[in-house]
Amino acid sequence: MIELTNFKGETFTLNAYYIERIQSFPDTTITLVNGKKLVVRESENEVRDLSIKFYQTAGINSWQEKVGEHSE
Repeated sequence: MIELTNFKGETFTLNAYYIERIQSFPDTTITLVNGKKLVVRESENEVRDLSIKFYQTAGINSWQEKVGEHSE
């Protein structure tokens, strides 16, 4: 799980498994696998780094690298 902040300043916890895409429009927009979009205060790089740390903690980072989805 990763902790993020919405634009009202409220923090919430998101299960990083459900993130499909992270984009900057310039606001950071996270698209979940179900199509729902979330706009957060953290930058695209911050969300990516938090997600990578989550995957490492969960022990699935090496699995991601094997299927070619690691960050460059």
